[in-house]
Amino acid sequence: MSNHNISRLTEDVKREISVAMTQLKDKHVSQGIVTVTRVELTNDLSYCKVYVSAMGGAKTAEAVKTLQKAEGFFKRQINARIKMRKMPEITFIADDSLDYYEKINNIIAGLPESDKES
Repeated sequence: MSNHNISRLTEDVKREISVAMTQLKDKHVSQGIVTVTRVELTNDLSYCKVYVSAMGGAKTAEAVKTLQKAEGFFKRQINARIKMRKMPEITFIADDSLDYYEKINNIIAGLPESDKES
């Protein structure tokens, strides 16, 4: 499969997982904002890594555990909407890049004006 097809399929999977997450009724997911930040799909479609981040009261680690338990639900939702020759094993991973970004922003905001320009 060409890289173009894999990248298109990756975006489709990301979109469908995001839509399916809105249908979950678990408090760890519906309590705050849980976002799919990135999806990585292997070339042979065997594995799919889904990076998620949580904001607004939801804890990322608890949301990842909940999402991993609902892997079968996500597979069914993807299978119903996307034609794939093989259904990948889905692994949810906590993405802390937004927390890191916020931490760096706070550090920069705390610098004196003369240090920001240099």
